Amino acid sequence: MKNKYRNLFLLFGILAIAIMLCTLDMDYSDIWKNLKRVGFWFPVIMLLWFFVYLINTCSWYLIIRDDRKYHVPFRTVCKLSITGFAINYATPGGLMGGEPYRIMELTPYVGVSKATSSVILYVMMHIFSHFWFWFLSIFLYIALYPINSFMAALLTATGAFCLLAIYFFSRGYKNGMTVKTFLFLQKVPFVKKWARRFLAIRKATLEQIDSQIALLHSQHKITFYSSLLLELSARIISSIEIYIILSVFTPDVNWWDCVLILAFSSLFSNLIFFFPMQLGAREGGLALAVDGLHMSAALGVYVGLITRLRELLWIAIGMVLIKVGNRKPEEPSSES
Repeated sequence: MKNKYRNLFLLFGILAIAIMLCTLDMDYSDIWKNLKRVGFWFPVIMLLWFFVYLINTCSWYLIIRDDRKYHVPFRTVCKLSITGFAINYATPGGLMGGEPYRIMELTPYVGVSKATSSVILYVMMHIFSHFWFWFLSIFLYIALYPINSFMAALLTATGAFCLLAIYFFSRGYKNGMTVKTFLFLQKVPFVKKWARRFLAIRKATLEQIDSQIALLHSQHKITFYSSLLLELSARIISSIEIYIILSVFTPDVNWWDCVLILAFSSLFSNLIFFFPMQLGAREGGLALAVDGLHMSAALGVYVGLITRLRELLWIAIGMVLIKVGNRKPEEPSSES
């Protein structure tokens, strides 16, 4: 990637961090007081998320190396993974900034087609794992708590939503989805002319990307399911963060409750996906999830505050990594 594009991503990240700091809806004295209360556990939480990002990296790395044709250093994939997530956290709408960055940086190693297909596949896997996480959490809730009529209706609706999404993702894995996406965009006002031109020029490349997507699901099932399990494990391990924070403020907490809090708060915040860092939605979701498990809603606010600070620091780390370790591959791919 050219340095001018890296500088644009870096500038965007710096502006996003500044906006987030200015719009953080809490007094800075309260932030400092709660941060001191968490104490040395905050560095532990930061380290925990390094391991979560390593798991995410392993999931994407499996997809990149599924046919053993391409070699990309693991440290490079890790850097791109962390920075991509950082850009996505700061991007309104999510999943709109980090993916172009990953594709542009990965292209010199594997070519445009493979870079695009691997990034699309990983994004699909990342989202796919969320739906499975939410769906499986329904049964965890049923195993731990009595179900009244309201919760039965809510869990049924959530389960139907997740199953519908899992079905469409499964179809996308079997047949590819990039060409169909552009065919759909040809019917959308304001972008239909651009989509028609792009499809006419890049149809062969898009069909190749679709074939690579379908190939992973049909012929490389070990890679597919290993990547999915890694992503699911990352979701579950990240709930340790909630357990650590709640343990500081109350002794009445267990890990399974924290898994449920993460599942239902992330479901709520992802439904309101158009805010950078999901400002407000994350805290509201955490407060509702904590309250739903018969804890004080204020605990959800504390968890939201600490997780927000952790995200800000990892966003800053990701922005720094944009300018670090940008060496050219020894044997650039000739694929266009």
